[in-house]
Order: sequence, then structure tokens, then C-alpha cells
Amino acid sequence: MRLQGPLQSWGTRSRFDYRDTWPYPTKSGVVGLLAAALGRDRAEDISDLAALRLGVRVDRRGVLKVDYQTAQNVVAANLKGQRDVQSWRYFLSDAAFLVGLEGEKPLLEWLHRALLNPRFPLYLGRKGYLPSPPPYLPDGLRDEPLEEALRRYPYLGKGEPREDLLLVLEAAQGRLVYDQPVAPFSQRRFGARHVLEKVLPKKDIPQGPPAWEEIHVD
Repeated sequence: MRLQGPLQSWGTRSRFDYRDTWPYPTKSGVVGLLAAALGRDRAEDISDLAALRLGVRVDRRGVLKVDYQTAQNVVAANLKGQRDVQSWRYFLSDAAFLVGLEGEKPLLEWLHRALLNPRFPLYLGRKGYLPSPPPYLPDGLRDEPLEEALRRYPYLGKGEPREDLLLVLEAAQGRLVYDQPVAPFSQRRFGARHVLEKVLPKKDIPQGPPAWEEIHVD
């Protein structure tokens, strides 16, 4: 699927007045988007989605920006007095990612249909950050291994890539990241997984219009 929009935010260490973002989609964020497409609420089981293997190709890194906000006269948690609150919310502007999932074929087919007609609104990591164009790709179901599918899918941008692309793959060994859902989202519990990062030379990225350009809405 294609995750692109004016604004995206994929944070894992957001606490109170500081909300971070990764440079590419997190597994917790992708699983949350899929759960929304299926119409699952935050208390429902997501173990089937969390078991999928995730891969991300960074077609356009975007620009890291911060939204500085202030709120006045916020009531304190102990209900004694008021105070002004500052917050820093980091996000990616104009980024584009090709996201792949590997797992049982019936589940992938179900998710493919759900992305075409999602039950709940889909967000790019934060409410209000809407995807454009939609994540659904008509030719998104691929009968090939995850890494090969991400390497062979046409570049999502216009023209040729300006630089080599980053490929991030879930693996048995590699760098530890802590974005693996281990319980329903209502419990906010996440564990560790391993990822490998690889560089894809821009000359090896297939060109030609990807299938998303063929989507027509009457």
C-alpha cells in the first residue's frame, strides 16, 4: 500500500507535551491503519495483524517539521489552579512510502479489499493527517517474497528517483525497535522487534506509472 499525504507522524515516544515521529511508518501505526480499515475498535484483538511481517520502502523522505502549540488556562491534574501548556508535535511533510506486508494469503486478500472500502477513516499516524491519494493499490497483492515485491514495485513519485531509496525490513536479527503491538490498542502495550535497513540504488528502481494512477472515482 501507498502511504502519502501532506502530513504524516509515526511516533513511538510521545509523552504529554512532546510527540515525536520516526522517518518512516511504524508497525504500530500500520497495524492501526489496517485495523481501522477492517472496522475494529481499540479494544478488539489485533494479534493476526501484528503477526504480519512489515517492510517499508522510503520513496520520498519528506521534510521533518515541528508544530509548536500553546494552550492557556489548562486545569491542573489535581484540579488546583491553572497553567499554560506548551507542546511540540513533530511531523513529516510531503513524504511517500511503499508499505508491504507478508503473511497468510487469505488475510492479505481480506486486507486488500478492506483498503479499497475502509470501514473507518484512515489516518497517517495522527488524526487529521489524511492520506492522499488513498493507500489502496489495485495491484498491491503480489505473489512474491516481501523484499522482492518492494524492490520491483514502480517508483511512487513522478519521473526518476533523485537519490537512492531506503528499504526497512522486519527480520530475525538487526536493530531493535519498540513498535510491535502485543495487546489491543486500548492497553497501549508494545514490544520489540528487529529491523534491517538496506539501500536500494536509484538505478535499480523500476519506472513507469504505478497502478494507483489508474484509479478513477466517478
